[in-house]
Amino acid sequence: MMRAISVARPGDFDVLALINAPVPEAGPNQLLVQVEAAGVNFIDIYIRRGTYPVPLPYVPGGEGVGVVSAIGEGVSGFTVGDRVAWTGGKGGYAEFAVVPAASAAILPDAMSNESAFVTAQGLTAHYLANDIVNLAPGSTALVHAAAGGVGSLLTQILKIRGARVIAIVSSDAKRETAKRAGADDVIIGSNGDFAPTVRSLSDGKGVDVVFDSIGAPTIDASLASVRRRGTLVLYGTSGGIVESISPAALSAAGSVSFIRPGLPDYIATREAFQARIDDLFKWVLDGRLVVEIGGRYPLENAGEAHRALESRASTGKLILTVKVGTKQ
Repeated sequence: MMRAISVARPGDFDVLALINAPVPEAGPNQLLVQVEAAGVNFIDIYIRRGTYPVPLPYVPGGEGVGVVSAIGEGVSGFTVGDRVAWTGGKGGYAEFAVVPAASAAILPDAMSNESAFVTAQGLTAHYLANDIVNLAPGSTALVHAAAGGVGSLLTQILKIRGARVIAIVSSDAKRETAKRAGADDVIIGSNGDFAPTVRSLSDGKGVDVVFDSIGAPTIDASLASVRRRGTLVLYGTSGGIVESISPAALSAAGSVSFIRPGLPDYIATREAFQARIDDLFKWVLDGRLVVEIGGRYPLENAGEAHRALESRASTGKLILTVKVGTKQ
């Protein structure tokens, strides 16, 4: 039997219920993975809240690490017993999960399970740093939530690319996390009018690009932080959905470009996925990219992990540890 955490109905933390279910089967182009750890991400919170409606009950978890137990029809390049990390799909908050083979990667022997959590958030950080804008060495970027899972990795990759990074974090306690990631300057407090401080740190002109993962509470100040003909990137809405942004406001800010990208469009082929993974794994193994684990929770304590992430009290990556065949 597969013990799993299910969302029984949209709402509060107590709807994350431990259930028993049959071990699933790998279908065409899928892998059955015995889960060792699952990543906790904001999309799981959106599903629990009901922001993204799904058929209920629903087992969240689109990211994890584990061992291949079975291989579906049409899958090549994997064998039973391979240790893999994956992103996409669902059902990771469980002892066994069916995952898409197209977005699973075999882990190098030298890579730990915790370092393997570079996969999902690292892929996001990779495309943001490499594909959205043409960052020349010395370009300046503003990174929101720089002590979080994506923010920390994004800061590190921007530094690999030679950019100067101004980081925003929500508390003094997170300052050191952002500094360890390589941030050149750190601003405390992501809500409110931080734009004057950003401009003072960028010769009064503003930054070349802002990476905003907060949304509604920060979007106006983010726009005010961008230099003439710079770029505003909204890649998350952890603080609230941005309903609209005015073309006139973009023009008035200095012909600023605005983009709302999503990871699936940047890993639409296996080749694109693998090229990014190869970079990420190489950087982890040579020490240039560090995955900071901010919390480890047993599967049955998924609600605690959600509270920590949603409250923005956490830093780094939060993971759920899974023990197969043991009573939770």
